[in-house]
Parts: sequence; structure tokens; C-alpha cells
Amino acid sequence: MHPIEHLRYVARSGGGDPGDLAREAAFALGSLRADPANLVVASRRMIERHPDAGPMWWLCAQLLVSDDPSTLAWELADVLMDDPVATRLASSLPADGAVVTVGYPPTIADALVGRDDLRVWCADSEFRAGDLVRRLDRAEVAAEPITHDQLPAAVADADLVLIEAAAACDRRVLTTLGSQVLAATASSAGTPVWLVTPTGTRIPHQYVAEVARRAIPDDDGWGASVDDLPIDLVDVVINADGRSTQVGVALRSECPFAPELLRTGIV
Repeated sequence: MHPIEHLRYVARSGGGDPGDLAREAAFALGSLRADPANLVVASRRMIERHPDAGPMWWLCAQLLVSDDPSTLAWELADVLMDDPVATRLASSLPADGAVVTVGYPPTIADALVGRDDLRVWCADSEFRAGDLVRRLDRAEVAAEPITHDQLPAAVADADLVLIEAAAACDRRVLTTLGSQVLAATASSAGTPVWLVTPTGTRIPHQYVAEVARRAIPDDDGWGASVDDLPIDLVDVVINADGRSTQVGVALRSECPFAPELLRTGIV
């Protein structure tokens, strides 16, 4: 496939794992070998089409500040492919425990399929809980969907709540829709909330603010594609380095700030 067509394919793709989208974009941008001006345009186009995908911001920011973006794009694709966060999470979960999650968080799903000693309750978000239940069933992990009225009892009985970040920094966390209610319920029940931050989701606060502006229209929450999760509801962060209770430190950005992504105009 020609790099331009590959980029168009990524731009048109809807839903799916944000890390996979960013990896496909990295392959396309690496093959494109664009000059700096065209790289800015291509990066902005990817962001416009996937504004709430933290890994896309992470990828484009690093390419825009690089002296050799084509080579770096392939290296970053490998980083995304070998993301250790699911493994870190799987090894941190308690034996024979019970967890609650929401929607279809791809990295959390990857971690749970290898833990058939767990019991998983899946709260729905955007009609995706059934997809997670089916995947866990195939892996012989005990999983069942729960309704909103069952959420308080499930959270109270669980060992912990798992929430996956879409974009995060040490000032703000954006997550799957339904996460804020889940985390607030957990806080009320005294159940720990673990925030899972796949590689690429920890980005500069300027980007997180822009993701929120685009993904939460008028800051009123109606029509939003992400939840604005208060950081004080998070007890543990799982990132590429493992498990940390130092939430602010663990949410520090893992990429530079490239202001070109926030500017409008030709370049």
C-alpha cells in the first residue's frame, strides 16, 4: 500500500485500540519520508481524525521534534508493538481476585486474558462490555457484564477497579466514558482505583487540555467521547515501569511538547 493511502486508511479508521492506530500511522509516516512542512500537515490530519487518541499525539510530537523522523517512526512503531504495560498489569493483579472495569479497555483486556484466576465484572460503556466479556470467556476467565444498578455491589465486593487512560498528565486524566462514575463509586466503597496508562497516553498537559477541548464539547460533557477523571480518585498508576502509588510522578509526560500540533494554518 502506498504511504499516502496508508495514512488515509488510518485517518478513516474508527474506534479500535489507540495504540494500534498510532502504530499504523508510524508505519505510514516512516514510509512517507515527508519533508518537515508536509509532516506537520500529516500529523495534524491524524490528530484531527483521532483527537482523543493519546498515543497519536505522543507519536506526532516526537516525530515533529526529531532530526530523523522517518527512522524514528519505525522505532516508535516497535515501542508501541512491544508495549509492556499489559504485562506489568497482569503481574501486579492480586491472585484469585475480583476486579471491575468499564467498556472495552484494550490494554486491560490484554492483561486479563492471561489471568484465569480472576473474576471480572464489566460495566458497560458505548455497548462494548459484551465484547470484553466474550473475549474473556474465550480465554476461560470468569467474566460477566453488570448493569448500572449492580455497579455499587460489584465495586464493594471487588478487590480493585481498573480504568484505562485515553490521555493523561500530572494535572488531568481523560478516560473511557463511565470511568468517573465507576471511580467515584469505588472511592465511596473504599475500593482502590488503578489507572492503567498504555505507552503513549502520558502526554504534555497542553495536549491533554486540547484533547479535552475537542473530546468534551463546550466542557459540558454532553456528546463527550471521554470522561474527565479527577486525579484524586486514582490510588495506583500502572505504566511501563510497573505499579506506582506516586500518582503525580507516574503520570508525567513521556514525550516532548511540539507546539506545531496546536497551531492552525498551513505550517
